[in-house]
Order: sequence, then C-alpha cells, then structure tokens
Amino acid sequence: MIKQFLSLLAIQLLYVSIGFSQSPDPWKIQVNSINTSEYYGVTVANGMIGIVSSAEPFKVKDVVLAGAYDQYGRGRVSNFLRSFNLLNMTLDIDGKRLDAKQATGFKQSLNMKEASFTAEFDYTDKATVSYTYYSLRHLPYTVLMDVSITAKKDILITPASVMEAPDALRDVQNYYNEIDRPHVVLSLLTSSAKSPTGKLQLCASNTFLFEEHHGEEPRVIHEMWDNNMHLLKFSKKLKAGQSYRFSIAGSSITSAHHDDPLNEAERLTIYARLEGRDRLLNFHKKAWEELWKSDILIDGDLQAQQDIHSMIYHLYSFTREGTALSPSPMGLSGLGYNGHVFWDTELWMYPSLLVLQPAIAKSMVEYRFKRLEAAKRNAFSKGFKGAMFPWESAESGVEETPVWALSGPFEHHITACVGIAAWNYYCVSQDKQWLREKGWPILSETADFWCSRVERNAPGKYDINNVVAADEWAENVNNNAFTNAAAKANLKFATEAAKLLGIPASPDWMHVADNIPILKFPDGVTREHATYNGEGIKQADVNLLAYPLREITDPAAIRKDLEYYEKRVPHEGTPAMTQAVFTTLYARLGNAEKAYHWFKDSYLPNLNPPFRVIAETRGGTNPYFATGAGGVVQSVLMGFGGLDITSNGIVQVKSVLPPQWKKLTLTGVGPAKKTYEVKR
Repeated sequence: MIKQFLSLLAIQLLYVSIGFSQSPDPWKIQVNSINTSEYYGVTVANGMIGIVSSAEPFKVKDVVLAGAYDQYGRGRVSNFLRSFNLLNMTLDIDGKRLDAKQATGFKQSLNMKEASFTAEFDYTDKATVSYTYYSLRHLPYTVLMDVSITAKKDILITPASVMEAPDALRDVQNYYNEIDRPHVVLSLLTSSAKSPTGKLQLCASNTFLFEEHHGEEPRVIHEMWDNNMHLLKFSKKLKAGQSYRFSIAGSSITSAHHDDPLNEAERLTIYARLEGRDRLLNFHKKAWEELWKSDILIDGDLQAQQDIHSMIYHLYSFTREGTALSPSPMGLSGLGYNGHVFWDTELWMYPSLLVLQPAIAKSMVEYRFKRLEAAKRNAFSKGFKGAMFPWESAESGVEETPVWALSGPFEHHITACVGIAAWNYYCVSQDKQWLREKGWPILSETADFWCSRVERNAPGKYDINNVVAADEWAENVNNNAFTNAAAKANLKFATEAAKLLGIPASPDWMHVADNIPILKFPDGVTREHATYNGEGIKQADVNLLAYPLREITDPAAIRKDLEYYEKRVPHEGTPAMTQAVFTTLYARLGNAEKAYHWFKDSYLPNLNPPFRVIAETRGGTNPYFATGAGGVVQSVLMGFGGLDITSNGIVQVKSVLPPQWKKLTLTGVGPAKKTYEVKR
C-alpha cells in the first residue's frame, strides 16, 4: 500500500513538472516558455502530411508524407522520407535577419479543436509577430501558414519563403513560375528531387497569399541560392501601429501518390491560392468540427480532459478515410520505426478509431486487404498455407523487419490481429457486403494460415511453437498465451463470418481452435508460455486474453492474472500500452482506485515537454507514440466507458469511473453516432 502511494505521488510530481496548471484548457496547450534543450515538437497533420514544430521561430522540424518510402539507411528496408520543408521562413526587419535571440516573449500553442499551431513573439522594440500553420484537413497534400506582423514603429519587413531539400534526397531541381492573370499574379516556388535510390520523385510547391484590402500586392522576387535551396521574398513598409497579414500555401506530393507529382504539386498550390485563405480555413475548420462530433468528455478532471483530447487529436491527425493507409507507431510525427505498420495499428490504435471514426478504421483495414496477396506469398515462403502478414509492413506488404530482429520471421500473432480487426470492422459496421468482398478474404486466408501453423501433437495439444510472444522479451518460445488465444479468436471469427455469409466454413477451423492450448500454472494463473517462470515482461500479453480477446471471461480468473502480471512490468524500458490494459480490466471489474492508478501510470511518466507529447517509454525521447495514445483512449472508451464490440454491434457493459471523475460522456460513437454516459 505504501509502495502504491509513493508511486502515485511520484506520478503527481511528474504531472506538475511537465506543465500542469490549475485550470488546463481542454482544447489548447499553451507553452509560455521555450527551453530548446528540452523541446519535443508537436505535430499538425491531416492524415497525409505531418508538420512537426520547432523551438526556433519560423522553422519546422520535419515534414512527413504518409505512404512515401524508399530503401535507405537503417536495416536495408523501406524507410519514411523527409519531404521538402515548404513552411520554413526567414524575416528581415530593417535589413536585419530575425533569430531566436531577438525573439522575446516567445510563446507557442496547439489548438486541438482546429488543428492549428501558433507561435508569437516580440522582435526587440520594433514589431510583434505571430504565425499559425495548418495541415488542411480537406486537402490532403496542402498546408497553410498565416503570418501577422504589427509594427511598433515605422519598419521595413522582408519575409522570405525558403524551400530546402532534405539531405537524403538527390538530383534536386528548382523551378520558379509566374502565371499572369488579369487580377492576380501567381508566383510559384517549386522543387523536385529523387528519393535516395531514385524510386520516387518528391515534389513541393508554395506561394504567397496576400489580402485584397491591403491594396496592390507586393512585388515577389525569386532568389536561387544553390541546388538545394531557393526562396521567394517581398518587402513592405509598415507604419507604427500598422498590422499586416499574409499567408503561405503549399503542397507536397510524391510519385507514390500521383503519376505526375511535379505538375500536380503546382496545380494543388494554384488551387489553394485561388480558393483563398478564408475559404481554405473555413473548410478545414468544418472538417475538424465534424471529426470532433466523436469525442470523449470528462467531467471533473480538466488535465485528464486535455490529455485525452491530445491523444484523440493525434490519432485523428495521423489517419484519414479513403486512403488505404495505416499509421505507424509514431504516426506522422517523424521517421520513427521507419514509418512501418505493426500490430500497434490493429490492437492499439484501431479499436478507438473503429468506435469513434469507422470510416477512418475502414481505410486501415483496406491497407491490409490490398496487401493480402503479399501476405499469401509470405506464408508460402515459410511453408504455410493461407496468408501470413509481415511483422513490419510498408508500401508493398512484404516483410520489412530488419534481418537482425527476430520479430520478422517469428512474431506471428500479427496475422491474427489483422484477422480480428477485419471481423471487428464488420461487427461495428454490420456491413455484410463489405464482409463478403473484403473481410471474408482476410478472415478465411488467415484462418487457413493457423490451421497450417499449428503442430498437431495430440488432442488438446495443437501447439504453436517457436514464436516471438506479444511480450517481445520472450523470443522463440512455445505456446505463447496471446498468440494462441489470438489464433483461436481468428479461427472462430472466420467460422462465424462463413455462417453469416452462407459460405461453407472449413470444419478444420473450429477443430483446430478447440485444440489450441492455453497454459496454466498449478494455481490457475495463465502461463505466458511453456517455459515462463515469473520473469519480468516487456508488455501486456496474458492480460490481453481478457480484453480484447475474451478468451478468459471469469472475473476471478481475470483478477488473478492481473494481480500476478501487474507485478512483473518493470518501471523502465517498457512501452506505454500495458498499463492501459490493466486500466480497462480493473474498470470493468469495478475497482475504480486501481483503474485510476493504472490510467495515470499508463502515460504520465512518458510525457515530454513542452506539449505533453507521449514517448514510447518513461524518459523516452521518441514521441509521438500513437500506439500508447491508442491504448489510453481505449482504456477510457472500453474501460471506464464500458463500450464493447460484439457481433451485434457496440454495446455498453458495466464499469466504474475514477473517484475524481463526476461523469464520462462518449459522443458520436459508431455508425449511428450514439452518445453513451457513465456517472458516479
């Protein structure tokens, strides 16, 4: 009890140290002091293009495009690429270049409701400057930055939009075009380059947008600095007290997204320029307003509300409907994990999005469906039938795990995770046509895989040997609890799908499912694998059998497994998902205090300044860990909120709230956009 109290106290102290205030804004994270040595950028993204903030004025750390990979660098496998940085700027005032030293009162803020990032500061005694950028939700490849300058005395400003190629790109080509029309001149700053192997062409273009009521537009000048950098600039005299606003609209696209990326980048930028700032922002804000109709509202804990909004915001930002793309563990926050897709999607991020944004979840399953043939070839190469999905997946769907990682050839539970995700999409959508056309091929092929994967040693001993467990510290073990239970669920769901569709199910599916063992210790605790004897675990494994797999349903058995394994998760070096499972299970068991303890422990120790972005581990430096966010959001939806995905759709089971929370409201749930409440 003392140990648990000290643990909670430590978490609360950490809570304060990374930006706790007495009244956190539920929608806005405001940073009033920038420490460059402890700065982890926050991402503004639209599910296709991600912009990561910098501690320096007018700088952006990274621009990342979903779906753009090339083989270079780490592990001889496909990697995410940095795109052209199309929002970097410089600002000269009276001929002197502004830098961080002259920027006083530098503040930054993330507006999660409108998906915008704002910075503001004073430049000596001459001007007040602010800028806000957006990754436009309705235009997947287009970004916008608003800049406002208020003169404190008469000044001459010279802003410049700088286009610079990342180091890894090659064969850079820079272009400048002016398109004259009777009432407007479009000045286009455009760059194109090849990816490291030459596989992809990456292109970006931007332009200035000037406000009509300011009169005649300034003359725009193009300057070529070198092969990797060029810029557009203009000059404007401002009187003391005068404010001036302009915008930069830009687009970035690759040959992975379009057959003619160079011309398309310019077309998209022209489109944005002629739409105009106000229309662009109006459509962007309406799109986010629609997304936020599906929300989690916490009454009684403002900081938890802000944190949950941040997690939902990032999940929404890293995904979008209609793409057939799926997020990596770090989403669009950088190049972490090479941008590859793991079980992090299906087990951790996907369930939250499935109940809040089914259309987005559909894209994530479509990603796997389009790579089903590659999964079948993967199974064939390992001597199995059906489809075997790769542990790490990128564009093509082949195995992308670096060869030194044993998870590539052995972490087979990913295949069951994909099959279960397909079934769960049907459960929520109740779309039988989709099930027949997309879900059934995934379910039947993954079920066939497990029938060929088991070793039929005796009745009740259809063993699954030599796997990397969900607990990845357990390598090349036999009869891993999660792998076995997930395989059983995959086989059962395939059988159920066949019945719904009127298709004969293979009788071997349920025969195999009924004979896959779930190992136990003599006292009834579920044993993680055949040689497991109580050592520390990297992440949740056995406890996933209660949620989400429902392999274990007896409350006493669930509690026994929880009490055993919660003591075996080290405080350091473990990813931020396990505690979220503990939260969900304790909330469903009715233990509010323990559920709240694990809720706090699931993310507070992993937050980094100044925007409370989640790292993968405590003290980690690789945010934003969308996998962890997905786990925590699940713990609120399915744990405290009691939502459950069943073959008849979403239902609500009994749960409890933390002592501090008065009410939990879940809005816009499922296709019918229902509202659910839990009160104390």
